[in-house]
Amino acid sequence: MKQRKIPSRKCILTNEMFPKKDLIRIVKNKEGEISVDVTGKKAGRGAYVVSELEVIQNARDKKRLEKFFEATSEEMEPIYNEVIRLIYRKSIPKK
Repeated sequence: MKQRKIPSRKCILTNEMFPKKDLIRIVKNKEGEISVDVTGKKAGRGAYVVSELEVIQNARDKKRLEKFFEATSEEMEPIYNEVIRLIYRKSIPKK
């Protein structure tokens, strides 16, 4: 049987390639609203970040996502919180 190709994407924070399912997608739509896309299917300009807490905390300190999406800290604060919540949620073992 033929081996299926695993889609990979580049994290905008680390510039490393990872399997798509291991990353978290953040999207900016045409209206300029920024949100976390858990389905991976929302319309708009998407960017992927790795689901590692240290990398996200470092990006928050250096305002990396604010520069990438050209947004203010007030707009990006809920995004950082949502990404961190998703990272913690992934770490909870499933029964």
